[in-house]
Amino acid sequence: MDHLALGAMGSLLPKLGELLKEEYKMQTSVKRDVEAFSRELRSMRAALQRVAEVPRDQLDEEVRLWAGDVRELSYDMEDVVDSLLVRVKGSGADVDMNGLEELVGKMKRLFKKGKARRQIATAIKDIKEQVQDVAARHKRYKADGVFVNLAAATKITAVDPLLVALYEDRQRIVGIDNTRDELIEKLCLTDASKQPKILSIVGFGGLGKTTLAKAVYDEIRLKFDCAAFVSVSRSPDLKKVFKDLLFEVDYEKYKSLSGATLDERQLIDQLQKSLGTKRYIIIIDDIWDVNAWKTIRYAFMGGKCGSRIITTTRNISVSTECCSYNDDMVYKMKPLSDGDSQRLFHNRIFRRDDLCPPELEKVSMDILKKCAGVPLAIITLASHLVSNQQIKPINEWYVLLSSIGTGLTKGDTNLREMRRIISFSYYDLPSHLKTCLLYLSIFPEDCVIERDRLIRRWIAEGFIQGDNLFELGVSYFNELLNRSMIQPVICGLEGEPTGCRVHDLMLDLICDLASEENFVTVMDVIKVNTPFERKVRRLSFQKSVLANTRLATSSMSQVRSLTIFSPAINQMLPLSRFEVLRVLDLEGCDLEESGSLNLSCVGDLLHLRYLGLRDTNLRKIPAEIGKLLFLQTLDLREVDEDVEELPASVVQLRNLMYLYVSNGTYLPVGYKNLTSLEQLSRPYFTEDDDPEELRYLTELRVLSLLFPSGYPAEKLLILLESLGHLHKLQSLNIKSAGESIGGNMGDWVPSSLQLLDLELDGWYEMMPTRISSSLLPLLSKLHIRVHQVQLADIQLIGTLPALRSLVLESDVDTATKEERATERSFMLSPDAFPRALECSYQNVLLAPYMFPRGAMSMVRHLSFGLLMSDILSGGDWDLCIRNLPSLYVLSIKLYGEEDSRDGYSEAVAAVERAGDDHPNRPFTIVL
Repeated sequence: MDHLALGAMGSLLPKLGELLKEEYKMQTSVKRDVEAFSRELRSMRAALQRVAEVPRDQLDEEVRLWAGDVRELSYDMEDVVDSLLVRVKGSGADVDMNGLEELVGKMKRLFKKGKARRQIATAIKDIKEQVQDVAARHKRYKADGVFVNLAAATKITAVDPLLVALYEDRQRIVGIDNTRDELIEKLCLTDASKQPKILSIVGFGGLGKTTLAKAVYDEIRLKFDCAAFVSVSRSPDLKKVFKDLLFEVDYEKYKSLSGATLDERQLIDQLQKSLGTKRYIIIIDDIWDVNAWKTIRYAFMGGKCGSRIITTTRNISVSTECCSYNDDMVYKMKPLSDGDSQRLFHNRIFRRDDLCPPELEKVSMDILKKCAGVPLAIITLASHLVSNQQIKPINEWYVLLSSIGTGLTKGDTNLREMRRIISFSYYDLPSHLKTCLLYLSIFPEDCVIERDRLIRRWIAEGFIQGDNLFELGVSYFNELLNRSMIQPVICGLEGEPTGCRVHDLMLDLICDLASEENFVTVMDVIKVNTPFERKVRRLSFQKSVLANTRLATSSMSQVRSLTIFSPAINQMLPLSRFEVLRVLDLEGCDLEESGSLNLSCVGDLLHLRYLGLRDTNLRKIPAEIGKLLFLQTLDLREVDEDVEELPASVVQLRNLMYLYVSNGTYLPVGYKNLTSLEQLSRPYFTEDDDPEELRYLTELRVLSLLFPSGYPAEKLLILLESLGHLHKLQSLNIKSAGESIGGNMGDWVPSSLQLLDLELDGWYEMMPTRISSSLLPLLSKLHIRVHQVQLADIQLIGTLPALRSLVLESDVDTATKEERATERSFMLSPDAFPRALECSYQNVLLAPYMFPRGAMSMVRHLSFGLLMSDILSGGDWDLCIRNLPSLYVLSIKLYGEEDSRDGYSEAVAAVERAGDDHPNRPFTIVL
């Protein structure tokens, strides 16, 4: 669903269709009105989808105004319909918001009431008149040919900005020499292999991918029989691409081809014949689409002369597809270093890096921080500061600095060009991703945006529709990363992003677009005295604003989303002014200190789907929260430590999907009613709680529980039995607040075949036999405690096919000398731990020779214990870590009586030598 292009049309039309059903007993005239304007709206939706594909600056002004009116109308209409649904649900129905089946009975009774029927008829009559007015303009514009010309607008030819990179003065290019040499080395030009090698360069628009590819090309092209450099672009004409390749490979032979009418297959055949037995270097620049590459690559199949191909793209999925064969490589572009950024900036302005006047040095560095090493940004901003070969005065430098992050100056040709280049990536997004990206304009500059928080907000706004909403949201987030629209914040060995940042230049673009489309309104100092000209839909307070008279007089009745960041908490408005609020996010605001918010009326926000109160120092959770029957997310992490229990009314939230509480917060009796829960984080269970209620939360995917020390064994057994009913669990974390959980875990292991992450703070006497590849085929993270660990247990864990991270804790080893002698000969199977990246064996002694070639082939971090006697026993001691090709961190804890200080030092030296002998020279820690 594209809320940016279509407003609320995507969710509104299904709701109107529901109202037309016979069960609702609508008056005949009202029903006819709904049918009529539903048809008009479907037609408008189709037109809006076409409008969304055209860059805004190519749209006719009348079309822009019309599209904006339709979006605003759709929001108003959905508010009317939702208000009706809220009235019905507020009467006590338990409603499944994914459908409307349970509304039918209440709707029947509501429509039978004369007053309600008159109110509905009046509202629909008003909507009908507005739809007719907008529809009339739609028909008029169609007659005038305005919409007919939309397709032509997308085909307007502009000067290709990539030409700048192709013909740039090489003497003035900064910061690519080392990278160019690195890529040339990767291409292995002297490799005896005859198979073609492909190198794909991927990165954000403006990072200099084309410039780098051209530098490599110019350096090595003479070492090949023929060379070609062609650009594909966003809307590729593949026949032109193939013709351009033929021209560059053999111009004399193919110069007359431009008028020929060969199809793609014939052009590919010609290319294969022309390349034949030649050794070539070819650059395929600016590929946007995987399918385009799949077609282009046919031209290079069959060559066995040691040729090289380089592709550039903004999309990681394209790079991955390009490099899916042989020893092909993906190179991710990096920003320029601080030094190179400064040299590029100063060279553009002063012609030499050392000619910057002292009074401009500080403002230069501040501007460069905004550019974050992006060459396009640096060049463009530098060009802005020079006019007719004259350097602008220092006050204009500061004007530019202050404008970055609040909308770049649109009157400057260079800045418009930079914006246009960056906007190519935006307009290439599918409609639903445009919406999700522009939503990020709510967050301030340089803000780290938590991935899960963002996805839950997308869900609350209705941007994500279908089944498995969270997983779908993760795929949306990853696609924005893959297209280099956002920058990942990485955590963990696997590099899975836990959040993102938005580059300042991209943030400028999306903030402007969001404002122009009335998608998001950001309150800041610059716009404080500007009156609201349109209904505000989403409001973001980011800065402390002193004078704010317009807020006091403006209507907030149409605001759907309100986000306040901590510097602006003093701008908080009474919640009673917000009638259709769906998202209220106050994360990080100190509500106790500000005293500007009364949450007691939060229960009146009947449309609310998302309530974010994390880290707000909230002293008391209002019982009125229980009235929020549409609520999907309730985030109460890190509220005041005095909050120990949720109000009893919380159990009424039948649509709640995500519940997060602070450590030490109890769940109220009856929490089993929260049957829509998918994530439940950190509730505190005591011996007075009933863990059996957990069995009813069958939609849970992520569960994290906290217990006091000495939790009763009988309660633990009930808990484990209840968890056996949660077949959708993907992540389970059971922790104790003090010592380990009392009682024995037996042989219990969760029964969910979907389990990905398992962390258990309780102790097993022996390794559970249910840990096996057949019962836990998807498990990627395991943290388990076992009193008696046998080396064969490690082999058992090593059979888990998807395991990436292992933490295995045990007591200090108590094996007898006979058992130790047997264990010294133990060796893992060559296929053990096939995907593991991290293995930590705490208080577990391993055998010196247990790592054969092939086992743990991907492990980067490894820690375990060794007996000093095994190291100092004489003979040819070998740790065998040379067989672990990916190892980069090795941590060894030594056990045994120290006969002498020299003996301990000798054992440490032996371990360090083993690390030094490894090809990677891993960072080695000996404890």
